[in-house]
Amino acid sequence: MNRRSFVAAAAGASMAYAAAGPKTKMGVAATCYLTVARPRDTLAFLEQQAANGAGGIQMQLSSLEPEYLKKLRSRAEQLGMYLEVMGPLPGADDTQFRKIIAAAKEVGAQCIRCGCLSGRRYETFDTAEKWKAFVDNSRSSLVRAASIVEKEKFPLGLENHKDWTNDEMVALMKQFSSEYFGVCLDTGNNISLLDDANDTIDALLPYVMTTHIKDMGVKEYEDGFLMSEVLFGDGFLDIPKVVAKIRQARPKANIILEVITRDPLKVPCLTPKYWTTFHNRSGEVLARSLRSTRQMGKKDLPYISQLSKEEQLQVENRNVQLCLDYAAAKIAI
Repeated sequence: MNRRSFVAAAAGASMAYAAAGPKTKMGVAATCYLTVARPRDTLAFLEQQAANGAGGIQMQLSSLEPEYLKKLRSRAEQLGMYLEVMGPLPGADDTQFRKIIAAAKEVGAQCIRCGCLSGRRYETFDTAEKWKAFVDNSRSSLVRAASIVEKEKFPLGLENHKDWTNDEMVALMKQFSSEYFGVCLDTGNNISLLDDANDTIDALLPYVMTTHIKDMGVKEYEDGFLMSEVLFGDGFLDIPKVVAKIRQARPKANIILEVITRDPLKVPCLTPKYWTTFHNRSGEVLARSLRSTRQMGKKDLPYISQLSKEEQLQVENRNVQLCLDYAAAKIAI
């Protein structure tokens, strides 16, 4: 099945869900399909996830044209699904950011998810000076974003995207304290920064606007450890407990799935370059992380690079479907 026929089939299947409604309130982030499918059209992605039985989607808007936005909102309401928007933080010229916020409000979106860094801190920066420049630029963007969403009264969730440690992220939230400026809580990302996943959840819980829920597996390798998003129930996080904690503390926040199907990521925490931007982290943090990896490490982590593109596409969507089935059966959302 090619991509075109796959989307067409999903659109057809979603008609049945229009009457039955979603099987779970858990939504699906478009980044679940980061490896192979890479969705481009928001409406088509909505139809696909309706076929999967999701409660909503989180994705960038593929068009800001009024007619498209009207059609997207109407279809989401017909399917009984919610919308969240992904978008970049504003630069010195915040015109596009303002347009995205206006469009997000037009489609009835409940939140916008943003991030400071698209890559990984320990891979992106090879000098402390480059990291400092990133921090300064990020703070300027965050000041602009916080001002705009406060004025527009529209929630923004800043993802902990392998950039800020727990302590740094909490400091940012306190600096930009606002009813409308908070966190997109990713339950796995900060493991790569040697933060304990449950500590991350507890630290960021008061600021959650939206979420990226994922279960995680880890395994040692010569330069540190490997980490992978895995199917719910196959990793070391107690996902039902995590979701219950979020629901209790932040009942308005949507629970969004982000299971990324790919080969394991390398976290080379035993190499000098990894530590270039970490000046206040002790050996105790490293020791705790490696000890946890040995205690919770898996014998095998999932790989897909050996599969054909068509097989990868099938595995990618199957993983989303299986996580949604798990959510419907075992998670109170």
